[in-house]
Amino acid sequence: MKVIEVTTATFENEVLKSDKPVLVDFNADWCGPCQMLKPTIEQLAEERDDIKIVSVNIDENDDLAYDYDVSSIPCLVIFKDGKEAKRSVGLKPKSEIIKLF
Repeated sequence: MKVIEVTTATFENEVLKSDKPVLVDFNADWCGPCQMLKPTIEQLAEERDDIKIVSVNIDENDDLAYDYDVSSIPCLVIFKDGKEAKRSVGLKPKSEIIKLF
């Protein structure tokens, strides 16, 4: 699968109503660590069929950042059954991201 770009309009269907656990990558184009994390997130999306991986640009969807209390990026949030299950802030290696599930 590919990383799905999610907006305020699509967040509920793609994340909250997903039948799979969802990794939400809150990021911004100007964020260096976010750009460094992007290839890892894309690699995980290609390797794992049991999870959904989505990306939220906080500059374009600042209401989602506010609603989910995202004050530092990159911020990875795991949603299971429509609820936040785990959160990780900052640049992390792939092995640490996998442990979130």
